[in-house]
Amino acid sequence: MPEPDASGFISLSDPIDLALTLAPIAHGRGDPTVRFGPDGIWRATRTPDGPATLRLRLAKGGVEVSGWGAGAANAVAAAADLIGANDDPAALVPRHRLIGELVYRFPGLRLPRTNRPFEALLPAICEQKVAGVEARAAFRGIIASHGEPAPGPAGLRLAPTPATLASLPYFAFHRFGLERRRADLIRHTGQLASRFEAASPAEAYARLGAVPGIGPWTLAEVGRIAFGDPDAVSVGDYHLPNVVAWALARQPRADDARMLELLEPYRGQRGRVQRLLEASGIHAPRFGPRMAPQRIAGI
Repeated sequence: MPEPDASGFISLSDPIDLALTLAPIAHGRGDPTVRFGPDGIWRATRTPDGPATLRLRLAKGGVEVSGWGAGAANAVAAAADLIGANDDPAALVPRHRLIGELVYRFPGLRLPRTNRPFEALLPAICEQKVAGVEARAAFRGIIASHGEPAPGPAGLRLAPTPATLASLPYFAFHRFGLERRRADLIRHTGQLASRFEAASPAEAYARLGAVPGIGPWTLAEVGRIAFGDPDAVSVGDYHLPNVVAWALARQPRADDARMLELLEPYRGQRGRVQRLLEASGIHAPRFGPRMAPQRIAGI
């Protein structure tokens, strides 16, 4: 294995479950930008200094960080945010017995922060209004066709640059199952990426929210991954209202309004509650068929 271009060590006073914390940054098991393995967790990313591949490994007292590529030093410096070392899980005050049990069950769960809004936005757009298997296939297809090999020994791939995606015609996305609406949204946000990539979270939220086609669900998906926003709750999700209602009120079905009502006692930490429920594997009872894949002509 080649020597890393940069390395570091993140000292931790409390343990962090790396796999559980970083699980949301992977979009399916076949995500070519991330690898979870016995030798650590690997991630390919683009930084202001260039592309990088990062490896994170648990060690006594903290996490070892190694980076390859032109952006290695930048990625290593940002790794504490990435693994949630700067997150504050104690800010959540459980008000339901179940939430207290989940906090106890997952003491190493943190909220990651990639600081890369467009990297979070691309898969979120792919996931709008379609089944997960479809969205993940589209994301992988875009990276395979228009991304590039990441630096270092992991064999990962980098997502395409925003400029690359902005330059493509809308029909170039059809082969990945994306209809014109989502294709145009990827192209348009690729053109605007410089306006929110270096912005503060508040500014990025405002600028992204002003783009037609980006609603509360997409904003929350970007916020919870790119900014580690503990209050980013995915309004408009197909399953989440039922999960929240079942977990907190034993109601098998709910809409967004009821979900937000149940989460109101956790305002400021609603996204953290969402993540705990996701990690728990709790599901509402199923009374009907799952959301089926769709043909793009019908979207």
